[in-house]
Amino acid sequence: MDDNQVRERLTQVEEAVRRAGDVLTRMREDNDRLRREVKRLEDERRQVVSQVDAILRDIAKLDLAGG
Repeated sequence: MDDNQVRERLTQVEEAVRRAGDVLTRMREDNDRLRREVKRLEDERRQVVSQVDAILRDIAKLDLAGG
């Protein structure tokens, strides 16, 4: 391998490393975004469960009062 081939290969490797770094940055950003979304959905789920529980308690009270 002559010097030109080595330089060309080194340039290719450097470019591949740069692209990999860019991909990693995007993946970290996506991961952060997805973690926030999961947290939001977990919070929303807890709220819905609480609302359903309250509705079921109200229905149970109606059944007791009416029955």
